[in-house]
Amino acid sequence: MRTTISRPWLLAAGLMLVLCGPILHAQASREKPSPQPSKKARVLNVNTASAAQLQELPGIGVSTAARIVEYRQKHGPFKKVEDLMNIRGIGEKSFLRLKPLITVTPGAPARQAKGTRL
Repeated sequence: MRTTISRPWLLAAGLMLVLCGPILHAQASREKPSPQPSKKARVLNVNTASAAQLQELPGIGVSTAARIVEYRQKHGPFKKVEDLMNIRGIGEKSFLRLKPLITVTPGAPARQAKGTRL
């Protein structure tokens, strides 16, 4: 048994798709979640966070977290959040995703190298 669809029904269905498509697209666009973190999101201080805590950030895995801790131990505390882009694996795109989720301690003293006096 073969079912056929008449031409007027096909035209009506196509017209409905053309007319309703933009409306459905606009409604779906409004429902997209905002890229900003929710008010409940915790801001992480990259100067005091452990490697395990850093891994909770989106896009930060074991290797990148280890690089952040190593950089911090070698160069002292981060002075501004943008300094995180000095870490291999964190470019501008990654940084922009992390920026609302991270902070640095304002006025944190620089780490004194061994054998030097301030």
